[in-house]
Amino acid sequence: MATHEELHQKVLTLPREPGVYIMKNRHGQVIYVGKAKALKNRVSQYFQNEAKHTPKTRKMVENIDNFDIIVCGSEFEALVLENQMIKKYKPKYNILLKDDKGYPFIRVATDQPYPVFSVVSRPKNDTARYLGPYAGRGAAFQAIDTVSRALGLRDCRRVLPRDIGKTRPCLNAQLGRCCAPCAGEIAQEEYAQRVAQAIGVLEGNYEQLVKQLEQEMYQAAEEERFEQAAQIRDRMRAIQRAGQHQMVVASGFSDMDIIAFVQGETKGCIVVLHYLAGDFHDKEYIMLDGTWAEDGAELLEGYIKQYYSMRGVVPGLVLISEEIEAMETVEAFLRSIAGKKVTLTVPQRGRRRELMQMAKKNASEEIARSETSSQRRQKSLELFGNMMGLEQTPVSFEAYDISNLAGTNTVGSMVVFENGQPKRSRYRRFRIESVANGQDDYQAMEEMLTRRMQRWKDGDEKFSELPSVFMIDGGLGHVHVAKAVLDRFGCDTPVFGMVKDDRHRTRGLVAPDGREFSIATTPAVFALVGRMQEEVHRFAITYQRSLRQADAVRSELDQIPGIGAKRRTALLKKFKSIKRIRQADMEELKTVLPHSAAASVYQYFRSGSKEAEK
Repeated sequence: MATHEELHQKVLTLPREPGVYIMKNRHGQVIYVGKAKALKNRVSQYFQNEAKHTPKTRKMVENIDNFDIIVCGSEFEALVLENQMIKKYKPKYNILLKDDKGYPFIRVATDQPYPVFSVVSRPKNDTARYLGPYAGRGAAFQAIDTVSRALGLRDCRRVLPRDIGKTRPCLNAQLGRCCAPCAGEIAQEEYAQRVAQAIGVLEGNYEQLVKQLEQEMYQAAEEERFEQAAQIRDRMRAIQRAGQHQMVVASGFSDMDIIAFVQGETKGCIVVLHYLAGDFHDKEYIMLDGTWAEDGAELLEGYIKQYYSMRGVVPGLVLISEEIEAMETVEAFLRSIAGKKVTLTVPQRGRRRELMQMAKKNASEEIARSETSSQRRQKSLELFGNMMGLEQTPVSFEAYDISNLAGTNTVGSMVVFENGQPKRSRYRRFRIESVANGQDDYQAMEEMLTRRMQRWKDGDEKFSELPSVFMIDGGLGHVHVAKAVLDRFGCDTPVFGMVKDDRHRTRGLVAPDGREFSIATTPAVFALVGRMQEEVHRFAITYQRSLRQADAVRSELDQIPGIGAKRRTALLKKFKSIKRIRQADMEELKTVLPHSAAASVYQYFRSGSKEAEK
């Protein structure tokens, strides 16, 4: 790994120009991406005055082994490139938003003589009209269907006016759901008027249209055109329903968004309040772990760039809770997304400041709800550390267990807990090879831990992080085995055994020196250890059962004449399970096997054997 001095010398060679810097760890992984107005000045800050860094920045700097730069023509270009690279690399120390909201838009091809409505993921720079975004594709399609039925708009794929009069009107026209422009039953100007009315409904301006139709209805009734009056009444009611059931999340016509960051005791929260036409419309928020109050400006900037680039819609005014480093550049970035003027500002007084205080209050309330459980977990970790005499409060645990069935299919499991919660993405399982037959938990535990530590020593990224504490499901003998393996790899991480009572319940913890710690009188620690022990046991049993079931499937298929390893694999690949193979007919089996082999399988499962009756 590069030394601090080597990195500092590399910084001295950087230009004082705008650009993007990419921090990497010793495995070559990108851990942070940032932009700078002057690369040399910005990057040098990471390697000087480290005492002033926040804990998050200090931890990131400790993991920097190398960095690259990309020089850009302007700070704006650097910002755009930074945003693209964050999406590409998903660095550990950047704020990351999941691009899974799926805010679709309704597209109206207004440049066509008989416009059609469609659903698209993002607006394009064309002549079409875009409405939304909507809460989901289902909501967008429902909105189109509602206004189309209310106004008799077409949903066919016929090209008009080219296809007018060439075919009979579709079923929708016969049911009265479409005004049948394909048959020439409505003038182009009148159809365009209906499309304009539909757009008005989708934009939320349906009340004016309803009043207009109401007047037309009364006029028709006075003139004794009762059938026409009834038709207008039905359309008016349909439009009322369409307008009242709109599910727009937030639109390009919104007045402003208010974005606030608040730091709690253990985590932070960013809240976004959306205002449409001066009225509150919606709230979104994201909880952030491992943040500090000093990170607020950086977190806000990162969030704003990712949030609006994903969302594709920016209001004309965005209020933020504190000044960010590149206000003008970020504002220009938002204008490039919105295609119009966007103002980014920190409110200082009046109504806007009151609204910002309300946003902060919402963020604080979300933190309070979230930290109730997180504070309990933190307290459990502190109590565990104090009880075990650890120098620092443990943050992560790795728990291990062995499982087998009558000495066969011996497996090992490793589960990870971080901050008192399961980290399932880091779970690992092992098929034990050194214990082919019989039961030897000590040998199996030694093999599993040796393989885990060897992967760590070899730099395998899946095993690169060592826990604060190793937890072994077993007594003193298991702990001695684990301690010997850790010593062999020069690892001094504490290790404890999770001891069970006669009823197979967690009783306490045992240290390598034989000391046993009772945890029954400390409910928080008892619950934490018990949960780890149950989870590692469950994970081991699940894996062991899956192997046993696979063996059972192979065993049953191996009994069929003419079915070897290749044909067995082909059957399982096609049908996925014994049950589906048993239910398959000859024609289905022959798509995988030759006729004779297919007949053997078919006859086997339809014989009078007990296996076939199951």
